[in-house]
Amino acid sequence: MDALVNKRIKQVLKGDQNAFSDIVNLYQHKLYQICYRMLGNKQEAEDIAQEAFVRAYINLHTFDQKRKFSTWLYRIATNLCIDRIRKKKPDYYLDAEVDGTDGLNMYSQIAADDQLPEDAALQMELQDRIQYEISRLPDKYRAVIVLKYIEELSLQEISEVLDLPLGTVKTRIHRGREALRKQLNKL
Repeated sequence: MDALVNKRIKQVLKGDQNAFSDIVNLYQHKLYQICYRMLGNKQEAEDIAQEAFVRAYINLHTFDQKRKFSTWLYRIATNLCIDRIRKKKPDYYLDAEVDGTDGLNMYSQIAADDQLPEDAALQMELQDRIQYEISRLPDKYRAVIVLKYIEELSLQEISEVLDLPLGTVKTRIHRGREALRKQLNKL
């Protein structure tokens, strides 16, 4: 896949703007997932993912093709997410009533699956609680926890995405996990 991406990058740099659409198609779902996990909001995740692609396109000439494109792209998106988090405080909660509905809350907007309603409710509550607790972590811990445990990136890839030494990444993962464990133990 890296060879295909590097080929498309060379085509874009030579003036073929359509070649970038192949790159977008390869990474759009994964990039959206990273943004969504960090922001917890569908619309903001879509906006940030789109902005990351725009910035990648504009700055493609600065990309070092000896490195992985995905790492570079994820770093752009992660930095944009962190910037958005810093600028915006939460303005909605899952148990808040949705405007224009008759007592429905955000929980009712979550799609149902084939589980028993009780199991599904418990599972959703647990996932929501974990996502909420992750969102309460300091930015430096939240980023590494999301990239490691939700996006399943390697320590080396996280190091490259966040432009941090490997030891710092390991420390932040450990401290982030401990902070998350303490927050979840309060349940």
